[in-house]
Amino acid sequence: MDAKELQTLLKNRIHQTLLPLFHKYNRDFSDLESLLKWKPIVLFIGNYSSGKSTLINELAGEEIQRTGQAPTDDSFTIITHDGADVAGEEIPGSSLVNDENLPLTSLKALGEQLISHLHLKKVATPLLTDMAIIDTPGMLDSVTEKDRGYDYMAVISHLAKLADMVVLMFDPLKAGTIKETYTAIRDTLPGSVGEDRLVFVMSRIDECDSSSDLVRSYGTLCWNLSQMTGRKDIPHIFLTCAPDSLRPGLDTTPWSQERDLLKNKILTAPKFRVFHILQDIDRQVNELQLTCEAMVQFSSQARRKLLDISKIAAVAVILAFFFSGLLSKFLFGFPEQGMLDALLQGEVGLAHLTFPLAAVTLIAMGFWIWLTKITFPSLLKQRLKNPRSLVILESDYRRHLWEKVEPHVIGLLQSAGLGQIFAAHSRNLKKIKKFLNQDLIEFYKKIR
Repeated sequence: MDAKELQTLLKNRIHQTLLPLFHKYNRDFSDLESLLKWKPIVLFIGNYSSGKSTLINELAGEEIQRTGQAPTDDSFTIITHDGADVAGEEIPGSSLVNDENLPLTSLKALGEQLISHLHLKKVATPLLTDMAIIDTPGMLDSVTEKDRGYDYMAVISHLAKLADMVVLMFDPLKAGTIKETYTAIRDTLPGSVGEDRLVFVMSRIDECDSSSDLVRSYGTLCWNLSQMTGRKDIPHIFLTCAPDSLRPGLDTTPWSQERDLLKNKILTAPKFRVFHILQDIDRQVNELQLTCEAMVQFSSQARRKLLDISKIAAVAVILAFFFSGLLSKFLFGFPEQGMLDALLQGEVGLAHLTFPLAAVTLIAMGFWIWLTKITFPSLLKQRLKNPRSLVILESDYRRHLWEKVEPHVIGLLQSAGLGQIFAAHSRNLKKIKKFLNQDLIEFYKKIR
């Protein structure tokens, strides 16, 4: 079974088993839905002089993107191959965000300014048959949403979630010092893409005047990355430059080899497509499971409260049915014969039932008001104050998931009604666990 067939099978299984549960618990399925569409994606980001377009042209084998020292393109450009007969065709953003077969429909919400800076290019490069490359506007040091006309970081976040690989490119003169680069690495990308999908590149190293300049630029980039990520261990950084930019007389072998390693790594993205989809499904289904576990516990606690009240109400109803007549006769002098007397004398009639049934009805109404106006709201208030008490967080992984799930659980509790007492959360939880423990493992085995 090839990757496309496996992706289709996975999509069908998700729709059959999990989609109703995502909807039931108001979980956003759009990210997963987008991942299951279309083809593998490699996203290129970096400042305007970092060599993105040069590397993309080299991968494609033709001059697709304009290159230069100054900003040459302020658009998000999707590049792929859909057959030689359509090479050269360009599709505007307005068509892309309205095509349900593409994972870009949610970009429509980011505004018309973005849509006008989005397009797709179809090229003659067969290498891109099974993947797409996205070139992005260069990151700037000082810019506001008003300057661009749209939320740049929101677009980067969305595209990073779709990408199987994100290539971050730097140049020696601005080694990680661009403000938008800092924001992307520090705040945007961690919530959108796993570290295993990030590739760091310092390009245009030929512009360093000497090896000491290169060492200083590399050290600066490493320092800045440690400040952005908050980590001391720095990921591998590819050092490279365009083949035609090397000075005559230099030994080009090391840089050519590094360039080839980088290109080969980028071209492996399609191989990991299904694995990345499974990773994201694994994470989101675990979030769904944690949400469901919280609601199972809340529902269980509410049922226990209902049971406790029901026991008291049952005793009160029995007493009222048999003894309300005696109590009323003692206090008010009527009825002449209560239900208990009538039973003992074997003379029970319709008239004897009227008073007991009225008493039972009043008591039942009283207990219902007690449940709906006091007991259930009190329980709900307690759990909203400490929703974490609804789940067991025995591992760092579950604690990390809970940080993202907790606001959603609070929203579900705030909208919870008495129907939660009888909701089938436990049955839903069994379905989720079955998918995680059986179906997902089955798919992981298929890609080994």
